Amino acid sequence: MEMTGEYRIPAARETVWEALNDPEVLKACIAGCQSLDRTEDGGFEATVKAKVGPVSATFKGAVRLENVNAPESYTIVGEGKGGAAGFAKGGADVNLVEDGAETILTYKVNAQVGGKLAQIGARLVDSTAKKYATDFFDKFVVIAQERDSGTVNAEPAAPGASEETAATAPEATAEPAQTAPAPEPEKHQPEAEQPPRPAQPETPADRDAIKAQAKRAAVDAVHKQTAKRWGLTPMQWIMILVLIMLGLSLVFGGDAPMPGTGN
Repeated sequence: MEMTGEYRIPAARETVWEALNDPEVLKACIAGCQSLDRTEDGGFEATVKAKVGPVSATFKGAVRLENVNAPESYTIVGEGKGGAAGFAKGGADVNLVEDGAETILTYKVNAQVGGKLAQIGARLVDSTAKKYATDFFDKFVVIAQERDSGTVNAEPAAPGASEETAATAPEATAEPAQTAPAPEPEKHQPEAEQPPRPAQPETPADRDAIKAQAKRAAVDAVHKQTAKRWGLTPMQWIMILVLIMLGLSLVFGGDAPMPGTGN
């Protein structure tokens, strides 16, 4: 199986080269990558979960770098095994060419597959491999561009600038600390007087009760005036009338009418 591709990356060639050799960047760009670590010989060991058509498996593989010509080119050689799913081995030549402020990356892959992967069909394996490559470089371009933008924007400070600033800066004089004025005691604010409650409107029943009470007061006043005039209370006057009626009935032998009788 052979596959070639070309990508224009909006970043300097040195930035692209560093990103291609950063395990964290590669792990973030490889779909299904579970782990990726650098080995002592400068290569990488990886565990990737991939799906090719109906075959899904976890591949464990190792790659090493050969023909390294930093920051222009290198060759990747490696092999991955997916158990019963099969295996893949081969290599890829990667080249970086400067084009102004951008970098043109080209690659050429030559690989062999075996096991169930070989039984699926070359066309399906090729289309899956191209999809993985497209997904990888779509993410890689974004990361490389962000790294390059950070490098361009970070301008180094002019030498000796910090010394000149320190020499020309006026010395700060210590001023005596000013004592904050003591807070004034709080003045007691008189409580606001409660407004008078509005008078409830009078109802007809209330007016009748007031009239009856005034009438009783007037009658009591008359009785009190009469009793005061003769020195007797109303009850005493009633007792006198009863005694007079009893006396008349005794004198006339019962012919005088009794109070409350008809004759």
